[in-house]
Amino acid sequence: MTQRLLVVGEALVDIVTDASGESAEHIGGSPANVAVGLARLDHTVDFATWLGDDERGDRIAGHLKRHGVHVLPESLGAERTSVAAATLDQGGAATYDFDLHWELPEVALAPGTTHVHTGSIATVLLPGAQSVTGALRAVREVGTVSYDPNIRPSIMGDLDAVRERVEELVALSDVVKASEDDLDLLYPDQSPEQVMARWVGLGAAMTLVTLGGDGVVYRVASGDESVTEPARAERVVDTVGAGDSFMAGLVSGLVVAGLLGDPGARERLRGATLEDVRPAVDRGLATSGVTVGRAGAYAPSLDEL
Repeated sequence: MTQRLLVVGEALVDIVTDASGESAEHIGGSPANVAVGLARLDHTVDFATWLGDDERGDRIAGHLKRHGVHVLPESLGAERTSVAAATLDQGGAATYDFDLHWELPEVALAPGTTHVHTGSIATVLLPGAQSVTGALRAVREVGTVSYDPNIRPSIMGDLDAVRERVEELVALSDVVKASEDDLDLLYPDQSPEQVMARWVGLGAAMTLVTLGGDGVVYRVASGDESVTEPARAERVVDTVGAGDSFMAGLVSGLVVAGLLGDPGARERLRGATLEDVRPAVDRGLATSGVTVGRAGAYAPSLDEL
């Protein structure tokens, strides 16, 4: 049976209007980027999202299909496709206006699904967030979970409530990756090492914090030590989608190593050493290194690594 990975989360259209009034639309959404990244790395990927029967929904679905992502049929039922509008002032600062819809119904795991990845707005926005939780609970019976909080305070609301929700999902996850910015919002008085230890205590077997141009720091449940690896970018055009690209590479590497994506992987990852997971971290750094060298949320293939 073909091993299947499921990504659950938002796909939307970003509308960026510059100070002159010129607008451009781009397909966005952190989970959508991860789904494309995994498919580009030769994994079989299903994607559960929430799209409208409209031109923007068709554009998103076509984009995902072109990159090898299978959009689940329960994804197609929104009144209209979600939009994030950003208006830039003369200095380049953005003001955001969101029109978000997330009413994803219960997600049925396809036969062979042994890993679910989720994150971002979809994990906190009701009512669809309940379906996200259901998918994570369901896959834990047969496989593993990865999670990226990807905090968006202007959308997610009260950070105390968000922190409680994040920790609920950390407890259901095997791998949790966050950014420095996420931690500054959720745990402003704690170091990355303290937060990673907290999340391991909640149940995660591997925790990581991306440090922008300084790379990534990570630890595993089998020991107390953390390790920092430098970024691998030869040049930087922009950082759009870099964290999502890292996440796709990391999950891909852990699946290849047998540390995610099958019924016994949770225990193998829980007993893994830092050396055991290093190749997967290296793959994440390699994929994000390619992404930042290209404009937009570019997802590299294996032969580009």
